[in-house]
Amino acid sequence: MSDKQKKPQKLKARLPRGFVDRSAADIHATDEMIGKIREVYERYGFDPVETPLFEYTDALGKFLPDSDRPNEGVFSLQDDDDQWMSLRYDLTAPLARHVAENFNEIQLPFRTYRAGYVFRNEKPGPGRFRQFMQFDADTVGAPGVQADAEMCMMMADAMEALGIRRGDYVIRVNNRKVLDGVMEAIGLGGDDKAGQRLNVLRAIDKLDKFGPDGVRLLLGAGRKDESGDFTKGAELGEGQIDRILAFTEIASAVGGGKLEADHEREIAQLTACRALASPSASGADGVNELITIAELARAAGYGPDRIKIDPSVVRGLEYYTGPVFEAELLFDVTNEKGEKVVFGSVGGGGRYDGLVSRFMGQPVPATGFSIGVSRLMTALKNLGKLGEDEVIAPVLVTVMDGDVESMGRYQRFTQALRAEGIRAEMYQGNWKKFGNQLKYADRRGCPIAIIQGGDERAQGVVQLKDLIEGKRLAGEIEDNAAWREARVAQEIVAEADLVAKVKEILAAQAEDRRRARNV
Repeated sequence: MSDKQKKPQKLKARLPRGFVDRSAADIHATDEMIGKIREVYERYGFDPVETPLFEYTDALGKFLPDSDRPNEGVFSLQDDDDQWMSLRYDLTAPLARHVAENFNEIQLPFRTYRAGYVFRNEKPGPGRFRQFMQFDADTVGAPGVQADAEMCMMMADAMEALGIRRGDYVIRVNNRKVLDGVMEAIGLGGDDKAGQRLNVLRAIDKLDKFGPDGVRLLLGAGRKDESGDFTKGAELGEGQIDRILAFTEIASAVGGGKLEADHEREIAQLTACRALASPSASGADGVNELITIAELARAAGYGPDRIKIDPSVVRGLEYYTGPVFEAELLFDVTNEKGEKVVFGSVGGGGRYDGLVSRFMGQPVPATGFSIGVSRLMTALKNLGKLGEDEVIAPVLVTVMDGDVESMGRYQRFTQALRAEGIRAEMYQGNWKKFGNQLKYADRRGCPIAIIQGGDERAQGVVQLKDLIEGKRLAGEIEDNAAWREARVAQEIVAEADLVAKVKEILAAQAEDRRRARNV
């Protein structure tokens, strides 16, 4: 067979690893969730801003070009002027660039929010994607911790706007300076101790898992687990370990216990934390900032059941310069092993006073919060809080005759429905097989089918089939009495009454869905 006669190879359809296609249901659920969060942000006086997907690579901070192709962690390409550009890794670095570039035009404090995709050039795995969405809010140019306190209040309000009840979430607040102060007080200050400080933080982070005794081993020589595997410790002395554990005990007392903990007790325990962080000025400042945040939150009506000062929070401390916060969901879910576990974090943030300063050569304070959209959506699905405002499939106007005059009438019906805000479509497939039209409506989930043949057209009427009720009747009704009491599944109405009757049927279907949710 000649080359010309060879059958061309079909192109294989392949989704790139680490990426996903999104369904209509997923997109609608995301839009619903983001809309509710956006309302809260707008109420707090935040305005949207949008930055491009690409930034010059050197603007992304820790992903500076250090090779011929700077693609470690980020996706990069070279512009036509030989400058490296990268897909954004998060939404914060682009905001810092935007603020610095427009510093003379923007009004400080600059309060802004934005939702968008970010990209990670990392190995994908279960639940780990190379493209995902974040929803951030930031205040730039506000040095006082009242900006951090308000960020926590806004996050608490956002959780409740999404239908997450008090007791099912908490915003935990710590301060990077506090643990830095404790480290400094035991002789772990300075750049040369950075590795040892990181090991101490990792050990403290295992407190819930291993308890004080296990953490004592990790702070010392190391710990051997039940399998015999050995984890090398931070190699602290006994006095240093005692001071760290004393701090974690007080910190856990502040952050743990009953959610309705007494505010005065909270302040007393924070004062004890300050004593353990002395003589470090930074540590004392950190505790004072936490006390101020607690006072501001309580004065505004946010108790420890919503915003909780928790100096035992370690996650993310290496990224921030002051207060840090984390939105944690407290309800149980079942993991892939069938175990009940707390859902955990759906977002976090804190004060990052150094990021904008990289571009400015002068201090520019900033604080912000980032929500993981996909993770939060998973949580809301677990709670049954998404889909209450579900998008209804379109009403289907069927086609019985293909002449221009008939098609014009069908199109007029369709446009009349759309003009009243009702989703509607006229059937676009092979209209000659009417059964296929009803099959299409069933697969599409259409709530109503509108039918007008020659006889109905002559009388100036249309048939309306309530497809939702029809399906229920077919599956549930067993006797004639129940059939007579049920809502009519098919009606004939005058053309002039078409829109009003469709509205009536859709309203009845919506009421049925509402009742079903409340059962």
